[in-house]
Amino acid sequence: MSASEDNWLDLLWAMEPDHRNPATTVVVSGGCDDHGMVMCEYFSAADDDVAVRVLDQPDGPDPATFDVVPLRGIDPVVVLARLEAILTGCSYDEATRRPRSGRLLSSPESESAFIMSVSDTLQEALASATPAALAEAAGPWSGTEELEASGYTSEDAGQSLAQLAGLAGRAGSDGRRMYCRWAL
Repeated sequence: MSASEDNWLDLLWAMEPDHRNPATTVVVSGGCDDHGMVMCEYFSAADDDVAVRVLDQPDGPDPATFDVVPLRGIDPVVVLARLEAILTGCSYDEATRRPRSGRLLSSPESESAFIMSVSDTLQEALASATPAALAEAAGPWSGTEELEASGYTSEDAGQSLAQLAGLAGRAGSDGRRMYCRWAL
């Protein structure tokens, strides 16, 4: 793991709330517990430059311009790499080493939001997955340490998977790639 990836993982874990403190728990639509999780807005764009310009919009990607799927707590570094490992059968380490897997595209100096890429391998796996394959992946994905600690159920994971798969399919058919606006 490179030093920059190590720093991102440190940042990710520093943002995680104390899951033992019930005062940080708020129930959100979708049924999972919101333990103060960061907002991750997944969207598609024609290229990296267009994606990074989303930071010029204070409220994130405009749904009138971008295909957007907001998912609280589904971070583009660890949680999506775990999903990629489940969907493709690779190891977690292999998923994190793939090009574009949770790569920071915007300035690391940003104080409130970042733009990160989603691996092409995951985008293709999501776009080509059948509803049955997504339902089968929901159980193991919800059982990962990160989603389990966040209170995600298999049903919650299935709903998130369906949304991500829809976004991936639409993006692929239009020649776009997937990105995440990760707001602190």
